Amino acid sequence: MRGYLRDIVDEETGVGTLRPWEALVVDAVGNLIEFWNFKRNQGRVWALLYLRGRALTAAQIQAALGLSKGAVSMLVRELEQWSVVVRVRSPHDDAWRFAAETELMKMIGRVISERERGMVASVREDLERAERAARDDGDVPREVLDRLRRMRTLAVFVEKALKVFVDTARFDAIGVLDVLRDKTNRN
Repeated sequence: MRGYLRDIVDEETGVGTLRPWEALVVDAVGNLIEFWNFKRNQGRVWALLYLRGRALTAAQIQAALGLSKGAVSMLVRELEQWSVVVRVRSPHDDAWRFAAETELMKMIGRVISERERGMVASVREDLERAERAARDDGDVPREVLDRLRRMRTLAVFVEKALKVFVDTARFDAIGVLDVLRDKTNRN
């Protein structure tokens, strides 16, 4: 039956085995990805593909990581949506294979662009509205208005820093540090 585990033999590692060091790497990446609020197994699948350096079939991923067919199918589909895994065909058979994105900055930049920058922009917009409303209220102490301004300014700097990081792979934290030290201009 197509799609079920077959006797696919991986010449390098055998069927269903991870070397101890591979298991450590795969689990470490999985834990990091889970910390970032993604699925742990998304990190494990990507790490396996990245380490192996070649495209694997869903059955090979399933066997190596001990995951179900449905789990692998769902995970690779989600990873494809984030563009961290690509689907490829082998000229030797009709099985789909999956390969990891190997440009780490490209991968991280996409995730930051899609997820973190959107969240920071939303926070900045909310803080701008809150600051305007507090000023319009007329009964908010100056210290509170100053704290609101600092939070908004921090959000602006973080938003700009993320954009620069995505565009250039450099992170300039000087503006953020100035806000934290309260060295920004008082608007």
